[in-house]
Amino acid sequence: MAQKGYPENMQDRLFEDPKLVQFYDAENGWADDTRFCLGLAEQAASVLDLGCGTGLLAAALGVGREVWGVDPAGAMLDVARKRPGGSSVTWVEADGRSVRLGRRFDLVVMTGHAFQCLLTDADQRALCETIAAHLAPGGTFIFDSRNPAREEWREWVPEHSRRVLHDPDLGRITAWNDVSMDWATHIVTYETIYRCDNGGIQKATSRIRFATHIDIAVRIDEAGLKVERWLGDWTGTPWTPQASEIIPVGRLA
Repeated sequence: MAQKGYPENMQDRLFEDPKLVQFYDAENGWADDTRFCLGLAEQAASVLDLGCGTGLLAAALGVGREVWGVDPAGAMLDVARKRPGGSSVTWVEADGRSVRLGRRFDLVVMTGHAFQCLLTDADQRALCETIAAHLAPGGTFIFDSRNPAREEWREWVPEHSRRVLHDPDLGRITAWNDVSMDWATHIVTYETIYRCDNGGIQKATSRIRFATHIDIAVRIDEAGLKVERWLGDWTGTPWTPQASEIIPVGRLA
């Protein structure tokens, strides 16, 4: 359940420490979000990937089009630059709330639930303003956030989250999480632990926010964006109140 991040007022070791970043691709390979965005980009000549992480999607999109990848975590970008296809992408180490690249894109994406690492209304509004500042007329934006109605965090405890990962370099890895919820802010604090078969253990504490569909809609509107459709998962299913994801797809208002 690792994810790309925009840590607020703190360094999140899950994204900043190379010892933890090395586990990212083992846990977050090709999935429905990357496949959906590849299809969405077919008609786009330029793409901005905000919170690009280790660059899996951006590098795949970089063939035959202009692609920029932005992430605040230098350790993630170090992996992205070395990735096959990474040389075709312009990588920028910057905070998505404030970055301004002086150019516009046909498609702006943010996957991996990076939006949830924005912990306040102001942070989420700033990210949406960044999207608006970089979206070309007629262009499309898309991002994702877990639906709080599903209370997915309740499964992020050791007895339910334990999983085994396999990496060609790291070998067999056992991972698990533990979690607490602040109901006043809807901010979840979760710990991620990785244990390799060689006995090495790495751990990090992260914070994410479970914003509601209404909250996200307001932040989008405040930034001068308009949602054309809401998806409930990355296969394209329309959003419902019990959907697993909140995925706005839209354009400039």
